Amino acid sequence: MSDTQSATLEATSLDVPWNVVVHDDPVNLMDYVTWVFVKVFGYSQIRATKLMMEVHQAGRSIVWTGAKERAELYTQQLQGYQLKTSMERSSE
Repeated sequence: MSDTQSATLEATSLDVPWNVVVHDDPVNLMDYVTWVFVKVFGYSQIRATKLMMEVHQAGRSIVWTGAKERAELYTQQLQGYQLKTSMERSSE
């Protein structure tokens, strides 16, 4: 593989959207998780509640999808609020 091909593959992989995933945990109260989503993302109370219920019922929820750097920032912010959070490459 040439340097140009390698650089192109690397640039393309950086463009792949990333998901911020919040996982269910036995510690945080549902109202607190909803409040964090409103605070961090600026989501409406309705959207934040829907995502929180998905975390609670399904065990996880993709709460945001986009650029890797922003996903890293959101992941760190959510972890700062003690939410169990991870990142994964989006399949889209």
